[in-house]
Amino acid sequence: MQDEIKKILRELGEDPERSGLKDTPRRVEESLKFLTHGHGLKVEDVIGTAVFEEEHHEMVLVKDIEVYSLCEHHMLPFVGRAHVGYIPNGQVIGLSKIARVVDMFARRLQLQERLTKDIADALEKGLKPLGVAVIIEAEHFCMIMRGVEKQNSKTITSAMRGSFLKDQKSREEFLKLAMG
Repeated sequence: MQDEIKKILRELGEDPERSGLKDTPRRVEESLKFLTHGHGLKVEDVIGTAVFEEEHHEMVLVKDIEVYSLCEHHMLPFVGRAHVGYIPNGQVIGLSKIARVVDMFARRLQLQERLTKDIADALEKGLKPLGVAVIIEAEHFCMIMRGVEKQNSKTITSAMRGSFLKDQKSREEFLKLAMG
């Protein structure tokens, strides 16, 4: 990968041997591997044994989970916050595991739309709750730094499953808590 990064630097008119760029190919390779390490992870491994029997049937919401990902179209970052809620059906998950599931899917070349759906689907499959809701608000550097150059734009995506999709009161409660 480092040889290819040197080629890219040359194509950009740079000298990959100058002092400021000498270690750049190694650093870029390490960075890209870290930023996309979610491709090698499985939901089951991330959640592990952190699902517990519990007769709790009220909403659980973890909001403002930082999201850092790379857009698969331009390989530029998009950053924002995820709000993840679910209504248990006899099982709860360790709260940190929700953030880890978000990170697992975010650490891939990704689309925000797919990221939102993947998180909801993974929690629905892993917990079998009465409902799952995910909202992601993010700023895309492909829109900020290039193209239309809209520095204040945000993209908001949502995925609703089960009771959040079918029951207006559950949906409204989630939206009020997550976005309020």
